[in-house]
Amino acid sequence: MHKAPPTIGRVQTPLASIAQRWTPTPQTVRRAALSAVVMSVVIIVTGGAVRLTGSGLGCDTWPKCTDDSLFATPEQGIHGAIEFGNRMLTYVLSAAVGWAIVAASAAKPVRRGLSRLAWSQFWIVMGNAVLGGITVWAGLNPWTVAGHFLLATGLLTVATVTWQRAGEGDGAARPRVPRPVRKLSWAIVVTSALLIALGTSVTGSGKHAGDSSDVPRMPWDWANAAHVHAIAAWVVCALAVAMWLVLRVVDAPDDTRARARDLLIVLLAQGAIGYVQYFTHVPEALVAAHMLGSALMWIAVVRLALSLRERPDTTAAEIPVQADSALSNA
Repeated sequence: MHKAPPTIGRVQTPLASIAQRWTPTPQTVRRAALSAVVMSVVIIVTGGAVRLTGSGLGCDTWPKCTDDSLFATPEQGIHGAIEFGNRMLTYVLSAAVGWAIVAASAAKPVRRGLSRLAWSQFWIVMGNAVLGGITVWAGLNPWTVAGHFLLATGLLTVATVTWQRAGEGDGAARPRVPRPVRKLSWAIVVTSALLIALGTSVTGSGKHAGDSSDVPRMPWDWANAAHVHAIAAWVVCALAVAMWLVLRVVDAPDDTRARARDLLIVLLAQGAIGYVQYFTHVPEALVAAHMLGSALMWIAVVRLALSLRERPDTTAAEIPVQADSALSNA
């Protein structure tokens, strides 16, 4: 009789192996998710710095910096160093996203929804890296530049949702405010997204093309685009004020009202910067501050929307049930 071959153990993925040996605390998971949020904001601001310093084509090809070198060369000067430095920050961003993936995957009990959110950040980073390369190949075409920024904002969206979900349970979402208030929140989300998109039309038709050479611009007047953008900003401000008042009327939880207050503060600061930069002929420093404000505004909008519902922690409820089952079997 032939002896059966030995059974080969199941091969574990690196993430499964880490999860088997390490259980992060909830605070660690949340901090890992927050690191991805922070780096998402940093990459938006530094990407703007590349454009504002005219370094968009500092590295004139992709994925290399030149046809012959992966790195910036002395001949490319400061513009090459700035563009190459921004590319290197993508690796820091990837490390932060990777840390969020590892922490979410190792959490106990298993949180598959949180892991999926963390992994989706990785794919957005990879997609935006490719789109960044296409932008360089296209000679800073304003449409691909706008797409590059909007996809970075998409990454910021998912990173913020992951961060918020890391501090919640995995139970079914339960509303904390009446339905009309939640609809008002969605109106703020939609108009804020439109506001950001309209901001790319101002950038795409303005003077900061990202390079000192002749770069094509979007086919409309910059001042008109700025006026439309300002109208959208006033609509968002009006909705935010309405939300702040309504939340007080319905006696919403304190943290929700704090999120509405935060949004109002960011909007007021962002509006002030926007008008000052318009009347001072868009100096680079104020444009950079406005880009930072755009990211902070969007974080505030997402956090406000998520604060209108709650997800209870179901694990605490499962423990007594398991204990009762053990006693009944004893």
